[in-house]
Amino acid sequence: MKPFAIAGVQMHVSALHSNVEDMRHRIEILMARFPWTQMVLFSELAPFGPLDRYAQPFPNDTIAQFQEDARRFGIWLIPGSMFEKRADGSIYNTSVVINPEGEIVSKYSKMFPFKPYEAGISSGTDFCVFDVPDVGRFGLSICYDIWFPETTRQLTSQGVEVLLHPVLTGTTDREAEISIAKATAAQFQCYVIDVNGLGAGGVGRSLVVDPAATVLHQSAGQEDMFPIEVDLDMVRRQRETGLKGLGQVLKSFRDRAADFSVYDRTSGTDAYLSTLGPLETPGQGSRAGVDMADPRTALSDGNQVQFSQWSGANFKGTGTG
Repeated sequence: MKPFAIAGVQMHVSALHSNVEDMRHRIEILMARFPWTQMVLFSELAPFGPLDRYAQPFPNDTIAQFQEDARRFGIWLIPGSMFEKRADGSIYNTSVVINPEGEIVSKYSKMFPFKPYEAGISSGTDFCVFDVPDVGRFGLSICYDIWFPETTRQLTSQGVEVLLHPVLTGTTDREAEISIAKATAAQFQCYVIDVNGLGAGGVGRSLVVDPAATVLHQSAGQEDMFPIEVDLDMVRRQRETGLKGLGQVLKSFRDRAADFSVYDRTSGTDAYLSTLGPLETPGQGSRAGVDMADPRTALSDGNQVQFSQWSGANFKGTGTG
């Protein structure tokens, strides 16, 4: 085992003024208390909070300050994310990965903004995979991305062993998100480092999950700094022998007999999704979905399709329209 210590920082985030100095102060405290820390991860949108009015171009002075901190303390630093304003006026939710020399080694823009609530935020299309020399391979996703297992599938298929996951979840679905973090660790046999904020930055309850889906740390609803030493030899061992000596899910996916036509946008397999309403925020008293046709009839032009035709051994997986 080659020890590598990753610290999450769960802190109060303000929506109306910069949190940058508070973040830098916490880095100082963290490194004074736990000088063996080698990587630090903050929550989503920690520097300036959840309002895109504070979007700014990259690179910028704030990132330069974090580069200075990474160099000063000799740490890998992922300072949450910030709204990035590009030359064409589009806005992305973007994170950077800074190495111990203070260099930006990777940049990632959130693929799945939390729409319809994050209306106006553009979707990134490039994945973030980076190597820590003599340690292992790391990947980055942001908050809602993890709800789409395809994102983690892409990362772990490229060898990612630790999924760094900054989030800003202040809503009633945090419990579901925690369950997804645990399931992701088991499905993809990787560590999941899930860091939420407080105040305008979330409801806390950050967690670290190992590749056997064991929760190594669970924060509550107060500020927290939690350095956890990861063991990537365990990741590699379990990917070969299975989770607790059982399911070898990555190899099973590799050796699959099935291809998934749903990922071919021209296949028609996902036609049902087109029967769903627009991606928009519900209004007061909304009846969206109340009178929608059920999936057995939605694609049959009003003609009843018997479910029995598609059941059991007769099911061929074909669409109806």
